[in-house]
Amino acid sequence: MKHSIRRQITAIFIALFVFILGAVLIINNGFLGTYYLSHKTDDLIRTYQLIDSLVQNGDLADDTSERQSILIRTERTNVDLVVVDDGGDVVLNTLSTDDPRFKEMLLGLLQLNYVNQDQIIKQTDSYTVYRTGAVGASDDIEYLKMWGRLGDNSWFLMQSPLASIRESASLANQFLIYLGVVGIVLGGLLIWLFSRRITQPLMELARLSQQMANLNFEARYTRGGSDEIAVLGSNFNRMSEQLEKTISELKSANNQLQKDIEQKEKIEDMRNEFLGNVSHELKTPIALIQGYAEGLKEGVNDDPESREFYCDVIMDEAGKMNRMVRNLLTLNQLEFGSDEVQFERFDIVSLVRGVIASCEILIQQAEATVDFVAEEKLYVWADEFKTEQVVRNYLTNAIHHVENEKRIEVRIISENGKARVTVFNSGKPIPEEDLPKLWDKFYKVDKAHTREYGGNGIGLSIVKAIMESFHQKYGVRNFDNGVAFWFELDANTENSSEYVEKEVHPDEGGTENTSLH
Repeated sequence: MKHSIRRQITAIFIALFVFILGAVLIINNGFLGTYYLSHKTDDLIRTYQLIDSLVQNGDLADDTSERQSILIRTERTNVDLVVVDDGGDVVLNTLSTDDPRFKEMLLGLLQLNYVNQDQIIKQTDSYTVYRTGAVGASDDIEYLKMWGRLGDNSWFLMQSPLASIRESASLANQFLIYLGVVGIVLGGLLIWLFSRRITQPLMELARLSQQMANLNFEARYTRGGSDEIAVLGSNFNRMSEQLEKTISELKSANNQLQKDIEQKEKIEDMRNEFLGNVSHELKTPIALIQGYAEGLKEGVNDDPESREFYCDVIMDEAGKMNRMVRNLLTLNQLEFGSDEVQFERFDIVSLVRGVIASCEILIQQAEATVDFVAEEKLYVWADEFKTEQVVRNYLTNAIHHVENEKRIEVRIISENGKARVTVFNSGKPIPEEDLPKLWDKFYKVDKAHTREYGGNGIGLSIVKAIMESFHQKYGVRNFDNGVAFWFELDANTENSSEYVEKEVHPDEGGTENTSLH
């Protein structure tokens, strides 16, 4: 990265190091001489105070340890010292009498009154500190000098060469420059390497944020630690988890909303279809009732037989509408789950036998024969009342469509914990393309024939709703000589309360709801 934090940290460090080095060089050149001069002045003053205390105690003339300490001190601080008493005798001398500097210092004692005021650094009643060159010296060495009188009225002169200060400052500057260059190179390299400890976690956080922007919330910050970046990484992980949870909830809510919208549209379509079908089914009986009622009112036929026929038609059509409304109410309760299923154990053989007996009149009118094949007893688990509705719908449907040899066969078979009830009627098979539509409301294969016996296409829809509320199989199957409708119920107590819903699949030319339990 062109403007990476790693580059910026390294550049900032190098710039700061260069600034500090430059500041040190400037300070060194501008103030080192002044500091050095002040420091040497303090050394001379402290040496003077020590000599003066020895003079007042009378220890200067003796070869005492105090005298030796002065000599050691002057040697350590590079100070030349000469003390002369009132008689002109040298009391204390740190130089050899053969040393030219000794002669120069004695000559300097004779010229004390010729000190230039511009050269004086510090002056008191007892001493004067000044800066000057060596008297009579052939070189240009500069000295810091101090002269004055001690407590015993003896004279003293101290001097320390200042020539080394310039050389020391120059050497110090050179050393600082070399050291600074090495420090910049090594420091920049170390900063470049150590900055990875900062930039790599930040790059990982950058990659993590990019993945979060792409809605990938599985990535996590894994470097750990306890510093500020680790805390930020931990917060990123929590934020990622929270965003994943929130987006998941939003998707679930959106999915549920989509289902609700689809369900609403489906219900609206069903409502429109329902209204259309009901309007169509009611149109004919209402028209007949209206027409025959108007005929009665206007006295179209005055003979009793005609009036009775008109009244029979009106009553018959009204009865059909009443049955259709009742069937619609029953179907509505089943489809919307408002009619609870009450499971109980009962004898399916006895129930079917009773339904057949109650339909005896219809069977005779259709001139049909019914064969009932079943065991003596077979107990099942289901809602007895709704099961009776299924059997009755199947049987009446078989009676209305029985043809050819006019044979109806009702068979109950027990197999694998199931009781299968089959109602077969001889006649024409149902066209294969119409088989899946039989269970739809108001669907009629033969509308003219259905109209003859007053059917409205709701009976098989009621069967479908009941069997799906039981979570059981049902279906229809074509044969060469007729059609068989069937359904299954649990005939085993162990399986009576377990439900496993599956999809609807065709079976052997018919349709089955393969819901098992």
